[in-house]
Amino acid sequence: MELDGYFDDFLRRDWQETDSGTVRFAMVGLGWWTRDYAIPATQQSEICETTTVVSSSTEKAERFAEDFDTVEAAMTYDEFTEGVGTDHYDAVYVATPNALHLPYVEAAAEYGKDVLCEKPMESSAERADAMVEAADDITLMIAYRMHTDPAVRRMRELVADGFIGEPTHVHGHMSQRLMEMIPDPDQWRVNPDLAGPGASITDLGVYPINTTRFVLDRDPVSVQSAMYSGAEGFEDVPDERAAATIVYEDDVLASISASQNSYKDGFLRITGTEGQLVLEPAFLKPSALHVSRNDLDASFDLPEMGEAQQMQEEFDYFSDCILSDREPLPDGEHGVVDMRVIEAAVESAETGERVEL
Repeated sequence: MELDGYFDDFLRRDWQETDSGTVRFAMVGLGWWTRDYAIPATQQSEICETTTVVSSSTEKAERFAEDFDTVEAAMTYDEFTEGVGTDHYDAVYVATPNALHLPYVEAAAEYGKDVLCEKPMESSAERADAMVEAADDITLMIAYRMHTDPAVRRMRELVADGFIGEPTHVHGHMSQRLMEMIPDPDQWRVNPDLAGPGASITDLGVYPINTTRFVLDRDPVSVQSAMYSGAEGFEDVPDERAAATIVYEDDVLASISASQNSYKDGFLRITGTEGQLVLEPAFLKPSALHVSRNDLDASFDLPEMGEAQQMQEEFDYFSDCILSDREPLPDGEHGVVDMRVIEAAVESAETGERVEL
């Protein structure tokens, strides 16, 4: 099987339908991710820009806005929900703690603004369902940046074209040392009221869970998991460490693990009856792709793509969908599936039983 057609133009945007027009974004939630990755992504883009910033206080929003030339309006969360300044933006990026996604998506929908919402979608499947209902008349996309990572897209093509034969097994992992990255035991990622039912499975495990869904084009049908928490800072969550066996459609068996208190790492290995694809590193570092089949064993020297460039691809894909009037693939219904998987994993760890989806 020839691979040249897949990798000759590795960075090709097979999703792009327009190269004109501009989508103006309101950034709701001004944490480090928005500052370091989301807004720079729109600054590098030719079809979107950041024109509005929304935070907890006028002072913080205005101080934040001073660093970005394209920002026209700075406001509080209350002003945003009340509809202040809606003429300054076309779409909304929601990057608040998980349990606060819903009210801002509801507000954006009320004013007819399309939404790119960070994952995980919300703090529960019930609230995720409410978001889908609220967004019925707008475009809602869940921010799975791996969907537009070129290495992941090439993996999806290779699987679809039979390069590895029938997929049989998946091994996926993501971990980091959260308390070293953000040395605050009161941070929202370990607060169940803000993060949802877990910390590692919710914030990190969702990456290999969802990327597997995308690459295989198959959804999970059952989950069995184990979780452990014991270190300082993780007293209120069940999953300082988490591991799950997930059965995807067509009996593909996946072993997924995640930890907020382990060495920073990430990979996704997909094995089939005829070959194997390995994305390593993945999720936290620029992706690299290794392919194996029969006598072929090759690692591709792929152009470096860090989180900022991944975010540009994601923002451009969402903007392209809006400008070309089509629905994005990771829509609200897509995001709800992952919320159900997360809840099933937590339930399984508590009961010791497999949970059917």
